[in-house]
Amino acid sequence: MATARNANKLRLLCYNLDGLDDEDIVPRTEGACRVLLHENPEVILLQEVVTESLPILRARCMPDYDIHLGLEGKRRGPTSYFTAILVRKDCSSVERATIIPFPTTRQSRTLLEVECQIKSVPVTLLTSHLESLRECSSERKNQLSQAFSRMKSADIKRVVLFGGDLNLRDYEVMVNLSDIAAIPEDVVDIWEYTGKDPRTEFTWDLRINDNKQIDTRYQPRCRFDRIYMRNSDPPLLSPVKFELTGNWRLRTCGRFPSDHWGILCHFDILNKEPENSKE
Repeated sequence: MATARNANKLRLLCYNLDGLDDEDIVPRTEGACRVLLHENPEVILLQEVVTESLPILRARCMPDYDIHLGLEGKRRGPTSYFTAILVRKDCSSVERATIIPFPTTRQSRTLLEVECQIKSVPVTLLTSHLESLRECSSERKNQLSQAFSRMKSADIKRVVLFGGDLNLRDYEVMVNLSDIAAIPEDVVDIWEYTGKDPRTEFTWDLRINDNKQIDTRYQPRCRFDRIYMRNSDPPLLSPVKFELTGNWRLRTCGRFPSDHWGILCHFDILNKEPENSKE
C-alpha cells in the first residue's frame, strides 16, 4: 500500500522500448525493465513491445504490475508489436481496459485506454504509438485529434492522462482553433506546463543516443514522446516535474535500452473536496 511518504504523490513513466529493432533485443529489454523497476512509478505507458520482449516484460514486471496490452496489427503473431499500460498493484484497482481503433491508419495503430483508481484518484489512462514517418503527418494529426476528443469526452470527475511515442513535430501541434490537431483549452502538455526545461526537451536525440544513426551531416533530435493531461473538476492532480530516464549505456551490450529516452512525470495528489461538506 502507499506509504505516508508517497501517499500524495503519483508518477507516470512513458517509454518506447524500440522493439522493432531486433538487435540486442534481450539485453536491451532487460535493461529497460531495470529502468522501470528502479523508478517504480504507479503508471507505465509503453510502446513497441514485441513478441520477443513481452515474456521478459511479463516475468520482470507482472509481480508488481497489472499489464494491459493494445495490439498494433490485425492479429497476434511472431511479428506483432504492442502498446501497453501497466498500473502498480499495491495502490490501484483497474475498472476497464479498451482498445480503440483508428479507422484510417495504414500502420495498424490504435489507442489503448485503461480506467482505474490510483491512490483513490479516478484516472483514465491513454497511450498510443501514432502513425510514423514524416509523410504520414496528416494521418498522425487525425489520430491525435481523435485522442484529444477521447480525453475531452471522459467523465469530468476523472483525471485523463494521455502519452506515448506520438511521433509529433512541433508544427503539427499548434494551439490554433482552425487546426485539426489543436490542443484543447482544458488539456496541457506536461513538459510545457512544468517549465519547458531544455535539458529534457528531446526524447529522441541521435546526437547523444547512437543506437540509431542517420546518414546525414547532422543527427536529428525531436520531441516525439509527449504526455498530455486533462484535469478533473475539482482538480485532483497537479504536475510538478518532468524528467528523462533510461539515458545510460548498458554494460551488457554497450547500447542504450532504447533509441528513445523514457519520460518520467511527477504529480502531486490534491486534497479532494469533501463529498458532504457543511456550511
